Amino acid sequence: MPKKLLLLPPLSARSAFRAPRARPAAAAPAMNAARTGYRVFSANSTAACTELAKRITERLGAELGKSVVYQETNGETRVEIKESVRGQDIFIIQTIPRDVNTAVMELLIMAYALKTACARNIIGVIPYFPYSKQSKMRKRGSIVCKLLASMLAKAGLTHIITMDLHQKEIQGFFSFPVDNLRASPFLLQYIQEEIPNYRNAVIVAKSPDAAKRAQSYAERLRLGLAVIHGEAQCTELDMDDGRHSPPMVKNATVHPGLELPLMMAKEKPPITVVGDVGGRIAIIVDDIIDDVESFVAAAEILKERGAYKIYVMATHGILSADAPRLIEESSIDEVVVTNTVPHEVQKLQCPKIKTVDISLILSEAIRRIHNGESMAYLFRNITVDD
Repeated sequence: MPKKLLLLPPLSARSAFRAPRARPAAAAPAMNAARTGYRVFSANSTAACTELAKRITERLGAELGKSVVYQETNGETRVEIKESVRGQDIFIIQTIPRDVNTAVMELLIMAYALKTACARNIIGVIPYFPYSKQSKMRKRGSIVCKLLASMLAKAGLTHIITMDLHQKEIQGFFSFPVDNLRASPFLLQYIQEEIPNYRNAVIVAKSPDAAKRAQSYAERLRLGLAVIHGEAQCTELDMDDGRHSPPMVKNATVHPGLELPLMMAKEKPPITVVGDVGGRIAIIVDDIIDDVESFVAAAEILKERGAYKIYVMATHGILSADAPRLIEESSIDEVVVTNTVPHEVQKLQCPKIKTVDISLILSEAIRRIHNGESMAYLFRNITVDD
Protein backbone atom coordinates (compact mmCIF):
# COMPACT_ATOMS: atom_id res chain seq x y z
CA MET A 1 0.00 0.00 0.00
CA PRO A 2 1.60 3.28 -1.04
CA LYS A 3 2.57 5.61 1.77
CA LYS A 4 0.59 8.81 2.10
CA LEU A 5 2.56 11.94 1.58
CA LEU A 6 2.09 14.79 4.01
CA LEU A 7 1.79 17.95 1.99
CA LEU A 8 2.95 21.11 3.72
CA PRO A 9 1.73 24.54 2.69
CA PRO A 10 4.16 26.89 1.00
CA LEU A 11 6.62 28.76 3.19
CA SER A 12 4.70 32.01 2.82
CA ALA A 13 1.50 30.27 3.91
CA ARG A 14 3.27 28.68 6.86
CA SER A 15 4.47 32.03 8.03
CA ALA A 16 0.92 33.36 7.74
CA PHE A 17 -0.44 30.61 10.00
CA ARG A 18 2.41 30.81 12.53
CA ALA A 19 1.20 31.45 16.05
CA PRO A 20 2.18 34.85 17.32
CA ARG A 21 5.39 34.73 19.30
CA ALA A 22 4.83 35.58 22.94
CA ARG A 23 6.47 38.82 23.97
CA PRO A 24 8.63 38.71 27.04
CA ALA A 25 7.02 40.32 30.05
CA ALA A 26 8.26 43.83 30.72
CA ALA A 27 10.82 43.78 33.49
CA ALA A 28 9.58 45.43 36.65
CA PRO A 29 11.54 48.60 37.36
CA ALA A 30 14.13 48.09 40.04
CA MET A 31 13.14 49.72 43.28
CA ASN A 32 14.89 53.08 43.77
CA ALA A 33 16.92 52.54 40.57
CA ALA A 34 16.43 56.15 39.60
CA ARG A 35 17.59 58.97 41.80
CA THR A 36 14.81 59.77 44.24
CA GLY A 37 13.92 63.12 45.75
CA TYR A 38 15.20 64.55 48.99
CA ARG A 39 13.79 66.49 51.91
CA VAL A 40 15.44 68.63 54.57
CA PHE A 41 14.08 68.59 58.12
CA SER A 42 15.01 70.48 61.26
CA ALA A 43 15.18 68.37 64.42
CA ASN A 44 14.35 71.37 66.60
CA SER A 45 11.35 73.66 66.25
CA THR A 46 12.73 76.68 68.10
CA ALA A 47 13.47 79.78 66.03
CA ALA A 48 17.15 79.98 67.05
CA CYS A 49 17.81 76.39 65.98
CA THR A 50 15.85 76.53 62.70
CA GLU A 51 17.68 79.62 61.45
CA LEU A 52 20.58 77.61 60.00
CA ALA A 53 18.16 75.08 58.49
CA LYS A 54 16.27 77.89 56.74
CA ARG A 55 19.49 79.36 55.34
CA ILE A 56 20.47 75.96 53.94
CA THR A 57 17.09 75.31 52.32
CA GLU A 58 17.08 78.78 50.76
CA ARG A 59 20.42 78.06 49.10
CA LEU A 60 19.13 74.68 47.90
CA GLY A 61 15.91 76.18 46.57
CA ALA A 62 13.91 73.71 48.67
CA GLU A 63 11.33 73.94 51.41
CA LEU A 64 11.89 72.82 54.97
CA GLY A 65 10.19 69.50 55.67
CA LYS A 66 6.95 69.56 57.64
CA SER A 67 7.43 68.17 61.12
CA VAL A 68 6.62 69.00 64.72
CA VAL A 69 9.11 68.58 67.56
CA TYR A 70 8.02 69.46 71.07
CA GLN A 71 8.39 68.58 74.74
CA GLU A 72 5.45 67.12 76.58
CA THR A 73 4.50 68.23 80.07
CA ASN A 74 6.37 65.28 81.59
CA GLY A 75 9.57 66.26 79.76
CA GLU A 76 9.44 63.60 77.06
CA THR A 77 10.32 64.52 73.47
CA ARG A 78 7.75 63.88 70.76
CA VAL A 79 8.37 64.05 67.00
CA GLU A 80 5.70 63.96 64.31
CA ILE A 81 6.51 63.80 60.59
CA LYS A 82 3.74 65.58 58.64
CA GLU A 83 4.51 64.34 55.09
CA SER A 84 5.51 61.21 53.21
CA VAL A 85 9.24 60.44 53.07
CA ARG A 86 9.08 56.96 51.53
CA GLY A 87 12.04 56.22 49.27
CA GLN A 88 13.62 59.68 49.69
CA ASP A 89 16.98 60.95 50.92
CA ILE A 90 16.31 62.76 54.19
CA PHE A 91 18.69 65.32 55.69
CA ILE A 92 18.17 66.16 59.38
CA ILE A 93 19.73 69.46 60.46
CA GLN A 94 20.35 69.62 64.18
CA THR A 95 22.15 72.51 65.82
CA ILE A 96 23.05 71.99 69.46
CA PRO A 97 21.69 74.62 71.88
CA ARG A 98 22.54 74.81 75.57
CA ASP A 99 20.31 71.84 76.41
CA VAL A 100 22.55 69.25 74.78
CA ASN A 101 20.78 66.14 76.00
CA THR A 102 17.38 67.29 74.71
CA ALA A 103 18.93 68.04 71.31
CA VAL A 104 20.44 64.55 71.18
CA MET A 105 17.08 62.93 71.97
CA GLU A 106 15.35 65.05 69.32
CA LEU A 107 17.84 63.85 66.73
CA LEU A 108 17.56 60.19 67.76
CA ILE A 109 13.76 60.18 67.83
CA MET A 110 13.42 61.98 64.49
CA ALA A 111 15.90 59.61 62.84
CA TYR A 112 13.98 56.61 64.14
CA ALA A 113 10.66 58.11 63.02
CA LEU A 114 12.04 58.60 59.50
CA LYS A 115 13.46 55.08 59.50
CA THR A 116 10.06 53.58 60.34
CA ALA A 117 8.52 55.81 57.64
CA CYS A 118 10.69 54.00 55.02
CA ALA A 119 13.07 56.83 54.17
CA ARG A 120 15.73 55.69 51.69
CA ASN A 121 18.73 57.32 53.39
CA ILE A 122 18.86 59.36 56.60
CA ILE A 123 21.75 61.83 56.74
CA GLY A 124 22.40 63.82 59.88
CA VAL A 125 23.73 67.36 59.39
CA ILE A 126 25.27 68.10 62.80
CA PRO A 127 27.61 71.11 62.43
CA TYR A 128 28.78 70.85 66.06
CA PHE A 129 28.96 67.24 67.23
CA PRO A 130 28.05 67.03 70.93
CA TYR A 131 30.18 65.21 73.48
CA SER A 132 33.17 65.50 71.15
CA LYS A 133 35.37 66.52 74.10
CA GLN A 134 34.61 63.19 75.78
CA SER A 135 36.44 61.13 73.18
CA LYS A 136 39.21 59.80 75.45
CA MET A 137 39.27 57.60 78.50
CA ARG A 138 39.89 59.46 81.75
CA LYS A 139 40.24 57.73 85.10
CA ARG A 140 37.21 55.43 85.47
CA GLY A 141 35.07 57.40 83.03
CA SER A 142 33.82 56.39 79.62
CA ILE A 143 34.18 57.42 75.99
CA VAL A 144 30.77 59.04 75.65
CA CYS A 145 31.39 60.11 72.05
CA LYS A 146 31.67 56.46 71.03
CA LEU A 147 28.39 55.69 72.82
CA LEU A 148 26.63 58.51 70.96
CA ALA A 149 27.95 57.26 67.62
CA SER A 150 26.50 53.81 68.32
CA MET A 151 23.15 55.31 69.32
CA LEU A 152 22.91 57.33 66.11
CA ALA A 153 23.61 54.25 64.00
CA LYS A 154 21.00 52.25 65.91
CA ALA A 155 18.43 55.03 65.43
CA GLY A 156 18.77 54.75 61.65
CA LEU A 157 21.31 57.33 60.49
CA THR A 158 23.31 56.22 57.44
CA HIS A 159 25.64 59.22 57.02
CA ILE A 160 26.75 62.29 58.97
CA ILE A 161 27.89 65.74 57.87
CA THR A 162 29.69 67.63 60.59
CA MET A 163 32.31 70.36 60.90
CA ASP A 164 35.66 70.60 62.68
CA LEU A 165 35.44 67.64 65.05
CA HIS A 166 37.33 68.27 68.27
CA GLN A 167 39.40 65.18 67.55
CA LYS A 168 39.54 63.89 63.98
CA GLU A 169 39.87 60.33 65.25
CA ILE A 170 36.20 60.51 66.28
CA GLN A 171 35.32 59.54 62.69
CA GLY A 172 36.54 56.04 63.52
CA PHE A 173 33.76 55.64 66.12
CA PHE A 174 31.10 55.43 63.41
CA SER A 175 30.04 52.42 61.36
CA PHE A 176 28.87 54.64 58.47
CA PRO A 177 30.46 57.48 56.44
CA VAL A 178 31.31 60.78 58.13
CA ASP A 179 32.16 63.98 56.23
CA ASN A 180 34.12 66.29 58.53
CA LEU A 181 33.96 69.67 56.77
CA ARG A 182 36.24 72.59 57.62
CA ALA A 183 35.40 76.17 58.52
CA SER A 184 38.93 77.48 58.00
CA PRO A 185 38.28 78.89 54.48
CA PHE A 186 35.50 81.11 55.86
CA LEU A 187 37.56 82.27 58.84
CA LEU A 188 40.58 82.98 56.65
CA GLN A 189 38.37 85.01 54.32
CA TYR A 190 37.11 87.00 57.31
CA ILE A 191 40.66 87.79 58.38
CA GLN A 192 41.57 89.03 54.90
CA GLU A 193 38.43 91.10 54.36
CA GLU A 194 37.38 92.33 57.81
CA ILE A 195 40.58 92.85 59.82
CA PRO A 196 42.32 96.09 58.79
CA ASN A 197 46.05 95.79 58.22
CA TYR A 198 45.97 92.03 58.79
CA ARG A 199 49.44 91.78 57.25
CA ASN A 200 50.73 93.13 60.56
CA ALA A 201 49.09 90.27 62.47
CA VAL A 202 50.51 87.17 64.10
CA ILE A 203 48.59 83.91 64.57
CA VAL A 204 48.61 82.75 68.20
CA ALA A 205 48.05 79.30 69.72
CA LYS A 206 46.87 79.66 73.32
CA SER A 207 48.45 76.30 74.17
CA PRO A 208 50.90 73.88 72.54
CA ASP A 209 47.93 71.61 71.73
CA ALA A 210 46.57 74.25 69.32
CA ALA A 211 49.93 74.91 67.65
CA LYS A 212 49.27 72.79 64.55
CA ARG A 213 46.01 74.59 63.77
CA ALA A 214 47.67 77.96 64.30
CA GLN A 215 50.59 76.96 62.07
CA SER A 216 48.17 76.00 59.29
CA TYR A 217 46.50 79.44 59.47
CA ALA A 218 49.84 81.23 59.59
CA GLU A 219 51.19 79.39 56.53
CA ARG A 220 48.09 80.16 54.47
CA LEU A 221 48.12 83.85 55.36
CA ARG A 222 51.93 84.15 55.20
CA LEU A 223 52.00 85.46 58.76
CA GLY A 224 54.11 84.85 61.85
CA LEU A 225 53.31 82.32 64.57
CA ALA A 226 53.34 82.59 68.36
CA VAL A 227 52.60 79.97 71.02
CA ILE A 228 51.66 80.56 74.65
CA HIS A 229 53.24 78.01 76.95
CA GLY A 230 53.00 77.68 80.70
CA GLU A 231 50.30 77.91 83.34
CA ALA A 232 47.66 79.30 80.98
CA GLN A 233 47.72 76.24 78.75
CA CYS A 234 44.81 73.81 78.74
CA THR A 235 45.13 70.94 81.18
CA GLU A 236 42.81 68.64 79.22
CA LEU A 237 45.48 66.00 78.60
CA ASP A 238 46.72 65.75 82.17
CA MET A 239 44.32 62.98 83.15
CA ASP A 240 44.03 61.11 79.86
CA ASP A 241 46.41 58.29 80.62
CA GLY A 242 45.00 57.40 84.04
CA ARG A 243 48.20 58.30 85.88
CA HIS A 244 46.14 59.26 88.95
CA SER A 245 44.34 55.92 89.07
CA PRO A 246 44.14 54.13 91.47
CA PRO A 247 44.14 56.86 94.15
CA MET A 248 46.82 56.94 96.79
CA VAL A 249 46.11 54.67 99.77
CA LYS A 250 47.85 55.07 103.10
CA ASN A 251 49.74 52.08 104.48
CA ALA A 252 49.35 50.25 101.16
CA THR A 253 51.20 46.96 100.97
CA VAL A 254 53.47 46.55 97.97
CA HIS A 255 54.46 43.21 96.52
CA PRO A 256 58.07 42.53 97.46
CA GLY A 257 59.09 41.79 93.88
CA LEU A 258 57.37 44.84 92.39
CA GLU A 259 59.45 48.00 92.35
CA LEU A 260 58.21 50.64 89.91
CA PRO A 261 60.42 53.62 89.10
CA LEU A 262 59.43 56.82 90.88
CA MET A 263 57.47 59.15 88.60
CA MET A 264 58.35 62.81 88.91
CA ALA A 265 55.37 65.11 89.46
CA LYS A 266 54.48 67.44 86.61
CA GLU A 267 55.23 71.12 87.14
CA LYS A 268 54.27 73.68 84.55
CA PRO A 269 56.90 76.27 83.72
CA PRO A 270 56.22 79.97 84.15
CA ILE A 271 54.06 81.34 81.39
CA THR A 272 55.94 82.41 78.29
CA VAL A 273 55.08 83.55 74.78
CA VAL A 274 57.19 81.90 72.10
CA GLY A 275 57.22 84.43 69.28
CA ASP A 276 57.16 88.21 68.87
CA VAL A 277 53.77 89.92 69.31
CA GLY A 278 55.00 93.42 70.18
CA GLY A 279 53.25 96.09 68.10
CA ARG A 280 51.26 93.43 66.23
CA ILE A 281 47.66 92.27 65.88
CA ALA A 282 47.24 88.97 67.75
CA ILE A 283 44.75 86.46 66.31
CA ILE A 284 44.09 83.50 68.62
CA VAL A 285 42.65 80.48 66.74
CA ASP A 286 40.98 77.37 68.13
CA ASP A 287 38.11 75.02 67.30
CA ILE A 288 35.78 75.62 70.28
CA ILE A 289 35.10 78.62 72.51
CA ASP A 290 33.18 77.43 75.54
CA ASP A 291 34.76 78.40 78.84
CA VAL A 292 36.45 81.66 77.87
CA GLU A 293 38.64 82.07 80.94
CA SER A 294 41.67 80.60 79.18
CA PHE A 295 41.15 82.94 76.22
CA VAL A 296 40.81 85.94 78.54
CA ALA A 297 44.03 84.97 80.33
CA ALA A 298 45.82 84.56 76.99
CA ALA A 299 44.62 88.00 75.89
CA GLU A 300 46.00 89.58 79.07
CA ILE A 301 49.39 87.99 78.47
CA LEU A 302 49.45 89.17 74.84
CA LYS A 303 48.58 92.70 75.94
CA GLU A 304 51.46 92.64 78.38
CA ARG A 305 53.77 91.50 75.57
CA GLY A 306 52.81 94.47 73.40
CA ALA A 307 49.95 93.30 71.14
CA TYR A 308 47.73 96.31 70.40
CA LYS A 309 44.66 94.43 69.15
CA ILE A 310 43.45 90.92 69.95
CA TYR A 311 41.04 88.74 67.99
CA VAL A 312 39.76 85.30 68.95
CA MET A 313 38.53 83.02 66.15
CA ALA A 314 36.94 79.60 66.42
CA THR A 315 34.49 77.38 64.58
CA HIS A 316 32.08 76.60 67.39
CA GLY A 317 30.95 79.43 69.67
CA ILE A 318 29.28 77.65 72.58
CA LEU A 319 29.93 80.61 74.91
CA SER A 320 28.32 79.06 77.96
CA ALA A 321 27.85 80.45 81.46
CA ASP A 322 29.20 84.03 81.87
CA ALA A 323 31.20 84.00 78.64
CA PRO A 324 29.59 87.16 77.13
CA ARG A 325 30.25 89.20 80.26
CA LEU A 326 33.83 87.98 80.59
CA ILE A 327 34.54 88.78 76.94
CA GLU A 328 33.03 92.24 77.27
CA GLU A 329 35.20 93.03 80.29
CA SER A 330 38.41 91.53 78.86
CA SER A 331 41.18 92.81 76.61
CA ILE A 332 39.72 90.88 73.67
CA ASP A 333 38.64 93.26 70.90
CA GLU A 334 36.56 90.81 68.86
CA VAL A 335 35.41 87.18 68.97
CA VAL A 336 34.61 85.60 65.61
CA VAL A 337 32.69 82.31 65.44
CA THR A 338 30.54 80.52 62.87
CA ASN A 339 26.83 79.79 63.15
CA THR A 340 27.27 76.05 63.83
CA VAL A 341 25.83 76.74 67.30
CA PRO A 342 23.00 79.23 68.02
CA HIS A 343 24.39 82.20 69.96
CA GLU A 344 22.03 85.09 69.23
CA VAL A 345 21.39 85.67 72.94
CA GLN A 346 25.11 85.92 73.62
CA LYS A 347 25.51 88.45 70.79
CA LEU A 348 22.87 90.68 72.39
CA GLN A 349 24.83 90.55 75.66
CA CYS A 350 28.22 91.20 74.04
CA PRO A 351 28.60 93.25 70.83
CA LYS A 352 32.18 91.98 70.45
CA ILE A 353 30.87 88.63 69.17
CA LYS A 354 30.71 88.39 65.36
CA THR A 355 29.27 85.57 63.25
CA VAL A 356 30.45 83.97 60.00
CA ASP A 357 27.85 82.08 57.98
CA ILE A 358 28.81 78.55 56.89
CA SER A 359 25.47 77.52 55.36
CA LEU A 360 27.05 77.66 51.88
CA ILE A 361 29.34 74.67 52.40
CA LEU A 362 26.65 72.67 54.23
CA SER A 363 24.13 73.18 51.43
CA GLU A 364 26.72 72.21 48.81
CA ALA A 365 27.56 69.06 50.78
CA ILE A 366 23.86 68.12 50.86
CA ARG A 367 23.54 68.65 47.11
CA ARG A 368 26.63 66.58 46.30
CA ILE A 369 25.66 63.69 48.56
CA HIS A 370 22.15 63.52 47.12
CA ASN A 371 23.44 63.61 43.53
CA GLY A 372 26.18 61.08 44.22
CA GLU A 373 28.96 63.56 43.39
CA SER A 374 32.45 63.65 44.81
CA MET A 375 33.07 65.64 47.99
CA ALA A 376 36.72 66.29 47.09
CA TYR A 377 35.97 69.83 45.89
CA LEU A 378 34.91 70.84 49.41
CA PHE A 379 38.27 69.68 50.78
CA ARG A 380 40.56 71.33 48.24
CA ASN A 381 43.65 72.93 49.78
CA ILE A 382 42.58 71.56 53.18
CA THR A 383 45.35 70.13 55.34
CA VAL A 384 45.14 67.53 58.07
CA ASP A 385 45.86 70.18 60.73
CA ASP A 386 42.92 72.43 59.79
